[in-house]
Amino acid sequence: MTRSSCALSGQTPWENTLTRLGALPKRTAPFHRSGTPKLSTFALDQIQAQIPQAFVERYVDRTGEPWGVVAREHIVEVTKLLKEKLGFNLFISMDAVDRLHLEGPEQDPRFEVLYFLRSVERNELTRLKVRVNEGEDIPSIMKVYLGAEWGERFVWDFYGVAFAGGKNKRILMYEEFVGHPLRKDYPLRGRQNLIPERPIKDIFRGPGTNGVQD
Repeated sequence: MTRSSCALSGQTPWENTLTRLGALPKRTAPFHRSGTPKLSTFALDQIQAQIPQAFVERYVDRTGEPWGVVAREHIVEVTKLLKEKLGFNLFISMDAVDRLHLEGPEQDPRFEVLYFLRSVERNELTRLKVRVNEGEDIPSIMKVYLGAEWGERFVWDFYGVAFAGGKNKRILMYEEFVGHPLRKDYPLRGRQNLIPERPIKDIFRGPGTNGVQD
């Protein structure tokens, strides 16, 4: 096996040897070992073709990169397609945007929830948005991507967007925290009430303490 053929297959010479011996499955697509994943228009094409009722729009942002917007009631169906049929098997992260103070049609719906999913095999990234108004929830995708629990909890914690069937629990703020700090209507200098110190083992003040000063 030559170096050039190894480079084309994306495998090391040792992996190519194991593939020929049947110890490793033969790759059906080029494998990119490193580098920034390329943004996939293939995924958006497939969503639009296979689940047209889920597709709201697609556009290219100011940096020239593609986004797909899907209807919230179809997000589970869309992510199942991406994971089970299109190879986007890695959940990367979630985020949100509060568009409260934007002018014109971009203000409604108020929130955009962002999903970042990756195909490890092809080193491709796809980016989706779901738009919701205040008080509307989004079906949880935790049963598709278990790791989405952390992303959904972050969006709930900081923006107040709830997920039907999800945990909807704080992830960084404490349970008594009032409000959601990344919303545009959260007061810039907002203050929270003090809460009692937690009765937990204190690893900083030494053994034998329970988190409360004697």
